[in-house]
Amino acid sequence: MLNLAVVLEDSARDTPDATAVVFGDLRLPYSLVNTIANQVANLLAARGVGRGDKVALACPNLPYFPFVYYGILKAGATVVPLNVLLQAREIAYHLDDSDAKAFFCFEGTPELPLGERGRAGFAEAGRAEHFVVLPATPFATESAYGETLWAALDGMPGEFETVQTSPEDTAVILYTSGTTGQPKGAELSHQNMVMNAVISDEMFRRQDRNAYLVALPLFHSFGQTVLMNAGFRRRATLVLMPRFEPAGALALMEQEEVTLFAGVPTMYWAMLTAVRTGAAAAPSSLVTAASGGSALPVEVLKDFSATFGVDILEGYGLSETSPVASFNQPGRPAKAGSIGTPVWGVEMKLVDPEWNTVGDPDGIGEIAVRGHNIMKGYHNRPEATAEVMRDGWFRTGDMARRDEDGYYFIVDRAKDMIIRGGFNVYPREIEEVLMTHPAVSLAAVVGVPHESHGEEVKAYVIRTPGDTTTEEELVAWSRETMAAYKYPRIVEFRESLPMTATGKILKRELR
Repeated sequence: MLNLAVVLEDSARDTPDATAVVFGDLRLPYSLVNTIANQVANLLAARGVGRGDKVALACPNLPYFPFVYYGILKAGATVVPLNVLLQAREIAYHLDDSDAKAFFCFEGTPELPLGERGRAGFAEAGRAEHFVVLPATPFATESAYGETLWAALDGMPGEFETVQTSPEDTAVILYTSGTTGQPKGAELSHQNMVMNAVISDEMFRRQDRNAYLVALPLFHSFGQTVLMNAGFRRRATLVLMPRFEPAGALALMEQEEVTLFAGVPTMYWAMLTAVRTGAAAAPSSLVTAASGGSALPVEVLKDFSATFGVDILEGYGLSETSPVASFNQPGRPAKAGSIGTPVWGVEMKLVDPEWNTVGDPDGIGEIAVRGHNIMKGYHNRPEATAEVMRDGWFRTGDMARRDEDGYYFIVDRAKDMIIRGGFNVYPREIEEVLMTHPAVSLAAVVGVPHESHGEEVKAYVIRTPGDTTTEEELVAWSRETMAAYKYPRIVEFRESLPMTATGKILKRELR
């Protein structure tokens, strides 16, 4: 028997008084987080929700998230975390697609009217029976959107015997962003999630005091596994930040003596820019920095190391791989620009479109992964599952090469590749070169339709503050620096780039 809630329960039993969660002035010990999770489990059991049922959760990085997440797991049910930026119609789709029986939804704020959208989505959905509001005012027992958590928990016991789930039972259904078609729910078992939390925890250096800044959204696999589940297993203190803002994040790191930060490349770029422009100072306590979510530009990696005195360890994974598949691991040299080597118990290889292994040492292929981290499949989507899985291998959609030491280097997403006049152009390579130019602070390269070449290479660039380089000058420099078929013929300066809630650049909006 195995239940992912063990990462909280073990720590609450051994270190009940240690601080589990910091949010503003609130400091919550492990014992309290576990007790409220027990009350949530009792509430679900009382409402007829149990093993195998699905429960949706839409909540930013607030103490409610772990309370409800582990409460759902303790009840033997499956957590369906939802992106907090979803609109009502999209919420209804996720509730119906996952067969959710209950829905815990944050009341929201004027800037993020989540309660309103959640209630409307719940009303539109066909099957969900229970709607519980997580109120914006602490401990509020009333809300315009329905029954609040605190009203529902009134009188619920703080003890609960966790339902014995099997390692194969589904612990979490994570919806993939759905760049093509409707989002699909990756079903991850208790074993998938526990193993990934353990391996993530083992990879990072232990301190006498461990404090993690949780700015990555917890509804996303990276924040959930690497920060929350692994952090609770380590008995670390999780400092919650509902919305990432670079100067605020750096100030919070200094104030709370944060030892570990995990983020996506745009977060590192933003923090670096904040220090460079004098808006913030680098924190003194940081020991470990991990990056994932998308490829980290080598220039950002170098600059961060020089400015913060901490090397960023880059890893790789997807929702479908729980998420960590490879990492620049301690005890082995880290290679800049590499996603490292497969983590313990996981295999990786490069394949062609027919699943043949790419044997050529310099060959580029699509990453395929096999191991304890691979999802059970997409929820109720056997055809979609069959497309990406074969003999236990999962194909990722990411193109990479492997060096002689077995380190993998992402070349690009298969679907982001630009085909210009019959030549394959990988946007990531162009972005890396552009970012060596002093004028370029951040770059995103996409293919735009072209009459004769099929696609043309276009770069969207955020300039370094105060720089006056023109678009024409940057194109001319690119022509000198890159092969004729690669360099961007079109450059457009932007103040900002469109990003997902998790900080990935949305290239589909730039096309």
